[in-house]
Amino acid sequence: MTARLIEIFLPESEVERLESILARHSRRFWRETVPGRAEKYTCIVQQRYTERLLGDLQAAYGDNPDFTARISRLEAVIPPVLETADTELPAPDELRPPTAIERFFSRDRISTTELYEDIEESLHITPTFLLTVFLSSVIAALGMRSGQTAVVIGAMVIAPLLGPTMGIAIAATIGDPRRGAKAATALCVGSTVAILAGALVGALVDIDLTVSELRNRSLVQPADIALALACGAAGVLAMSKAASLSLVGVMIAVALVPPLAATGIFLGIGEWVLAANALFLFTINFVCLNVAGIVMFLVEGLPPKSWRVTTGLLSAWTAILIVLALVAAGRLVFGLGTLERIGSLMVSG
Repeated sequence: MTARLIEIFLPESEVERLESILARHSRRFWRETVPGRAEKYTCIVQQRYTERLLGDLQAAYGDNPDFTARISRLEAVIPPVLETADTELPAPDELRPPTAIERFFSRDRISTTELYEDIEESLHITPTFLLTVFLSSVIAALGMRSGQTAVVIGAMVIAPLLGPTMGIAIAATIGDPRRGAKAATALCVGSTVAILAGALVGALVDIDLTVSELRNRSLVQPADIALALACGAAGVLAMSKAASLSLVGVMIAVALVPPLAATGIFLGIGEWVLAANALFLFTINFVCLNVAGIVMFLVEGLPPKSWRVTTGLLSAWTAILIVLALVAAGRLVFGLGTLERIGSLMVSG
């Protein structure tokens, strides 16, 4: 069921204006009087119209202290709310009609407000956030050290890096510098903590540098770039369809947590070249996640405030990715980033 139940509370003086707004976005709504001389409107909104309805409500009543809107998912309704070409409501004059691709991908996408709510908690640098990052990195480091892939996957499940990573992509797509800075700060702090946790493991535990789980995090191959792009795209698609955030978090963490933990391990044992290689892998993965994330958010119809700013940021991320990919290719061509070269460094270490 791809619809939302939206409850709106407003003073009686705003009733006529609100009904004109609801008529453009909802086919079913009800009015009732509630205590406090307020009016309550309950409406069923097809999911593809939730975004534009919330935008109109914010523009009209965002500064009204007596305005409240509550959104909840609707499991079922009779008669059903169908999403077909015949039931499509006309777009407001100021909005361009959605393209066929946007209509296809955004028909069951949750609204921007709901996306923000999903990631907002993990953008705050709290003791729980720091401790969870620390523990997930320790688990990942110990899993790589012993070559236990299942343990590394377990670390990805609890790593709280979904919010900061997706927050940066959403902020770049919409053009929200405040939230982008907040997400970037959380990711920088979390990444630092993850590296320090890995360094602690490297300093306290015997490390076998020939273990493949570690070796694979010290070089960049074309498959790694493809993996990070796929993780970013799949993560956005799953998140925007209200999939389990734990599963989406694994998609994002698979590209971030192991390289960060490996960077710390190599620093802890004094292998500076290998640490730089692992950090280089993290950087490429992070850039790939942002490129794929912005592209998928745009494909799904997430509305930028300024197309010029959004396309500029996407172009900048893409240019950085191309430069990093060329550097990685050059390292492979000259034998600096091959398995044999990395293996010789580990053996000598």
